[in-house]
Amino acid sequence: MAVEALEENPLRAGLRSRRKPDPSAIVVFGVTGDLTHRKLVPSLYRLYAEGLLPAGFAIVGVARRDWDDGQFRDTIRGALDEFLGDPVREEVWQGFAAGLRFCPGEFDDPETYRRLGEVLAKTSEERVHSGNRLYYLAVPPSVYAPIIDGLGGADLGRDGASHGWSRIVVEKPFGHDGASARLLNARLRRWFREDQIYRIDHYLGKETVQNILVFRLANGIFEPVWNRQYIDNVQITVAEDIGVESRGPYYEEAGAIRDMIQNHVLQLLALIAMEPPVAFDAVAVRDEKVKVFRSLHPLIGSDVDRSVVRGQYSTGLSHGEPVAGYQQEEGVAEGSLTETFVAMRVFLDTWRWAGVPFYLRTGKRMPKRVTEISLQFKQPPLLLFGRGMRGAPEPNVLAVQVQPDEGITLKFGSKVPGPTERVHPVHMDFRYGTSFGEKTSEAYERLILDCLIGDSTLFTRDDGVEAAWGFVDPIVARWYAVGTAPAPYEAGSWGPDAAEDLVDRDKREWRRL
Repeated sequence: MAVEALEENPLRAGLRSRRKPDPSAIVVFGVTGDLTHRKLVPSLYRLYAEGLLPAGFAIVGVARRDWDDGQFRDTIRGALDEFLGDPVREEVWQGFAAGLRFCPGEFDDPETYRRLGEVLAKTSEERVHSGNRLYYLAVPPSVYAPIIDGLGGADLGRDGASHGWSRIVVEKPFGHDGASARLLNARLRRWFREDQIYRIDHYLGKETVQNILVFRLANGIFEPVWNRQYIDNVQITVAEDIGVESRGPYYEEAGAIRDMIQNHVLQLLALIAMEPPVAFDAVAVRDEKVKVFRSLHPLIGSDVDRSVVRGQYSTGLSHGEPVAGYQQEEGVAEGSLTETFVAMRVFLDTWRWAGVPFYLRTGKRMPKRVTEISLQFKQPPLLLFGRGMRGAPEPNVLAVQVQPDEGITLKFGSKVPGPTERVHPVHMDFRYGTSFGEKTSEAYERLILDCLIGDSTLFTRDDGVEAAWGFVDPIVARWYAVGTAPAPYEAGSWGPDAAEDLVDRDKREWRRL
């Protein structure tokens, strides 16, 4: 069954209907990096091509290269040719390239920020005419501190009517633990107000993730059953079919729980579990998300042993091809105890969700790349149909597919045609691509546009970051205290056997993906 769209191609129209941002300079630190080339540059180009960037925009790149503006433009054009996915339209490129500027320098050198101030002043005089500045830190976390202090020390973070606004975008991971997150928050607040700080999580820019609250709150048939009376369990899976690739040194420091659980997975949980906000604005929405993080029942000491599974992929097959194990990856220490897989059972101490288990799992080298949130409903109190069947009929499931095929599926039982009363599961599917006739916009496009407009609804607040770390830190502390190695699992599998046991002992099972 397919859900028919009521309007033709509203996705881009939806973006265009938003208030167009004022002219501004977008300063990207780390313009030679992978994130900039793969995500930021294509997203900025698409926004410009769609008329969503104002005519007076400028993109100022900052990096440790001795380039001029022309060499910077050549590099950006090369990134578009490689990662855009569509041919670059020459007439669009000419207008886009006119706004590109470059500022060379080391991130820890005060001279870089003096020079950047001069570039911004000249760009504002020639092109932007507003003094608005968005600073994007597309760099490793190790250089956040010198950039933040460099901007503040050069008085480039000022925000006021006489010289426009200033905002700063910080990529995850936001801290390595609760203590480092608090220090980073304090450093940012030394130079910027909280409303100037945008902690970005690209998962929250995905169309299906944004649709969760609309699905819940704009449809009267769903919110009444969104609670412990009707929901048996909730499962969130964020699976990747790739290994750590070239990120071995980073992963050795982070592991799956810091890389995925503390941010992506808990953010998805918050959107599913939060109470309806009093308004759909940044303050109200983020208030309710923080309440979810604070309501997570703590996992401390032996509770971690019973409710959390950590694993590490070994050699195996990925899509039929042999692949190395984690400890054979470049930059990974021999005998490493870093986890590449985490599964856990958590509960929320709230009236709505008391007693409902939330099963979370994420891992590298899974059989497929998929992110899904599924809500399994309780079984009917009496089995009136299909009594001759072995076991109970399959439960009703509402599944939100975040990637790769964005959509929503509802599984329910239907009578099989014929004289018998056999019940068979069927699916009602909604897919963005087929229903709206157009693929969804990239997550970074929406989030960059929100930064420029000043809408922080989809960004994480300081207390939300610290509350999430408050849940994760005791789990990591227990692992270090016990010193148990993560359970091995074969590449191309769904994780170690202990992950199956985690749900089996509750007489449940992971949803097949």
